[in-house]
Amino acid sequence: MDEANSRILPTRRSVLRGIGLAACAGVTLAADSQTPASQSPGVSALHHDRTFVDLLRSPDQATAYVEEAGAVPLTRSGNAWHGNGIALVCEDKPGELPLTVTATSPLLRIHLRWKATLPEGLSVLGDAWERSYGDLGWRGMVPERPMPWYFLTFDGRSVHAYGVRTGAGALAFWQCDPEGISLWLDLRNGGKGVLLGSRTLSAATVLARQGHPDESAFANARTFCAMMCPQPRLLPQAVYGSNDWYYAYGDSSATDILRDASLMAELAPQSGPRPFTIADEGWKNVQKFPDMADLAAKIHSKSVRPGLWVRPLRARGETDTTLLLPSARFGAHSEDAASNRAYDPTIPEARDKALEKVRQAVSWKYELVKHDFTTFDLLGQWGSTMGASPTLPGWSFHDRSKTNAEIIHQLYQEIRTAAGEQTIILGCNVIGHLSAGIFELQRTGDDVSGRNWERTRRMGVNTLAFRLPQHRTFFTLDADCVPFTKDIPWSLTKSWLRAVATTGTALLVSPSPDATGAEQKQAIREAFRIVASPGATARPEDWLLTRTPQSWRIGNTESLRYEWLESGGAWPFAI
Repeated sequence: MDEANSRILPTRRSVLRGIGLAACAGVTLAADSQTPASQSPGVSALHHDRTFVDLLRSPDQATAYVEEAGAVPLTRSGNAWHGNGIALVCEDKPGELPLTVTATSPLLRIHLRWKATLPEGLSVLGDAWERSYGDLGWRGMVPERPMPWYFLTFDGRSVHAYGVRTGAGALAFWQCDPEGISLWLDLRNGGKGVLLGSRTLSAATVLARQGHPDESAFANARTFCAMMCPQPRLLPQAVYGSNDWYYAYGDSSATDILRDASLMAELAPQSGPRPFTIADEGWKNVQKFPDMADLAAKIHSKSVRPGLWVRPLRARGETDTTLLLPSARFGAHSEDAASNRAYDPTIPEARDKALEKVRQAVSWKYELVKHDFTTFDLLGQWGSTMGASPTLPGWSFHDRSKTNAEIIHQLYQEIRTAAGEQTIILGCNVIGHLSAGIFELQRTGDDVSGRNWERTRRMGVNTLAFRLPQHRTFFTLDADCVPFTKDIPWSLTKSWLRAVATTGTALLVSPSPDATGAEQKQAIREAFRIVASPGATARPEDWLLTRTPQSWRIGNTESLRYEWLESGGAWPFAI
């Protein structure tokens, strides 16, 4: 848990190193609505027909980075680029640009560059490596800014989109500046070069979409997300229920979980899908949770679906150190290495021990498995600190023949297999671009709070708004829970509850019994009814203007406005 002061809520992480909440760019933008941006007041439209860059062609420049040798400029020959035993092939296919790589030396990265002239007034929205950390939003061009996976540009009239298809073999990020667009393919194994041997790596498939003035920015983003993920694993029904984390923070019991299950049974619509009750971190206390199979059976007997939190890669108590990932992945943060020993999934025995935690939960008849910490345990960093380098140099996995992206993607597939086809999987601290199509549910933002509203405003509202285009195009989106505690003013809790429910995304409440009275129960009942009903599709109207949108539209007619700030304004410090 994080250390806490009077304003800071402990989260799962032992150290939270800041989120870098910079101000939005000072360019006048139109609100996202059914009205084309060109008709909105105060917008000076750029030449939108000149702001789309055709990336579905061989780049103008390619550079490889190799261990010891450093930068290796590649020379173009037709659709291929060669140099120093490295070959990058840009396949000529309609509507996409597949990139394949071979290399005889330890390959770190490849940098691709498309030259173009872009107006300095262009605004840009990027994605995040795993969860977002309150940092998503439209900004002006920042040439050095890495934008993982995909990004959108807005010229005052049209939104254009660029990205790589989900399931890539590289950890990919973009840069955008007035002179062109860059794509970086991080091909490392751990922090060292990957040893591909004789095989050909499918590194990424580049996609691009030219927008039109009569589209809303949000609609364009959603359409492009659907293009990037051709086969999402979608649930036929809405997901709602309870999770004890934000009132218990790991200090709960089987009795608490059963109380939550009874409440969910009482408040869920009788004609809708059955609610979930998830036992989060803390259930390892055998005195408070003596029989996990019995707990699942008792939850199920209430006509509620049981769910369980697991941390598969955690190797606490493991005596065979040859099965563990090297502590060097944490760099100088040795305190993280000591308390976060993790299994190396490229070692079959270690991988099996990690997957056994998933299989155990399923054997106990838990119908939803929430797995957590996989990105941090594997790469040694939180998404908020990764920047252009998702992991630190100087270490590798036991098997160096695969890239980090391949190892992570394969682990997700093996978690899927271990859980079985009928178990619902919720990924937390998981890379969405690699889990899309494998997991049904995804936590898309950092922790909200049951003790500090500012954290919910900054993290929850931000990820709900800016990851919402991924909802039901990648997976069912989970912007995190709605805590019901005495530390959070009821008026703010009610707004957050309403905002999540009207989007149709996963709605999980953390109901502290001392803060969940008759009024709160009725609000939960109504929220569950909304999310269970077809057509819960609220979207942010002012997401071009702020990182925490206040104006939301339901359908074509109804608008909602939320006042997210407390009376003293926003908390200016890191949380």
